[in-house]
Amino acid sequence: MARLLFITHPEVIVDPSTDVKDWGLSTAGRERMMRFATSDAAQNIGTIWSSTEKKALEAAAILGAERRTDVKTDPMLGENDRSATGFLPPPEFERMADAFFAQPTRSILGWERAIDAQHRIHATLNRILSEGGTGDIAVIAHGAVGTLLLCRLRDVPIARAHDQPFQGHFWSATLPDMRILHGWIPIAEKA
Repeated sequence: MARLLFITHPEVIVDPSTDVKDWGLSTAGRERMMRFATSDAAQNIGTIWSSTEKKALEAAAILGAERRTDVKTDPMLGENDRSATGFLPPPEFERMADAFFAQPTRSILGWERAIDAQHRIHATLNRILSEGGTGDIAVIAHGAVGTLLLCRLRDVPIARAHDQPFQGHFWSATLPDMRILHGWIPIAEKA
């Protein structure tokens, strides 16, 4: 039975002077993605979709090169829109993320509402899956939208308790029925 693997990009180079969408993978992030690309979990991937954000594209390119599979892109796989605040130092970002998940029907300081991001990622995934694919389908995107989608498919309320512990995780579901096989698992252990 084919599976969906929803994969989040691993560690990035944080650069407050660069738009978050243009951040690339760090050395550690690249190494973890390379280990995932050769892991048993990735062996049946035949179709790869990616967000158009640089960090996701770089992760998808690593997976695509190892699996000898072209990468398709869709900007609607992007992370929740946080452009209203731009870069936030980590402690402030964590407080905002807590509020984003805790109040899904409210825009927190201009951020995309969690409920809207959830609807967007769910509709995008359904469109992607309707196109079909070969083997397992990998979607490489971002933690918040991955968590929102996981909540939707599990039919549980949006809550940060369902979020990945750190960047570079994946969950999987059966296709075509989208039954969740497991929650977040690290793509590879941190070095």
